[in-house]
Amino acid sequence: QVQLVESGGGSVQAGGSLRLSCTASLRTFSVYDMGWFRQAPGKEREAVAAISRSGHNTYTADSVKGRIGISRDYANTLYLEINSLKPEDTAVYYCAARDSPDYSLNDGASYNYWGQGTQVTVSS
Repeated sequence: QVQLVESGGGSVQAGGSLRLSCTASLRTFSVYDMGWFRQAPGKEREAVAAISRSGHNTYTADSVKGRIGISRDYANTLYLEINSLKPEDTAVYYCAARDSPDYSLNDGASYNYWGQGTQVTVSS
């Protein structure tokens, strides 16, 4: 059974930083593309950042460019570091994995597996 477990969320003041982690129970972590998505209240889910199985290709949303870093180890963990946090970054952040490489990294519908999410709240 595939499990993705996010951690590292919390409440932070604007301008602060957070590092989110996602631990995966995937049999072979390195054959999956991985992504971070978020959903704010009343808004649609959006892709934040994603990284290919090789680590050579990444996607970063325009709304977070210059403030974000995505990385993965080759054991079983995906990371997302967000700096200069803004109130509009407040959302539930989800980790996701997919085994098909045939779609854009930011295409949420192509991801097979999802974590339960971790809340990030940024106060002004």
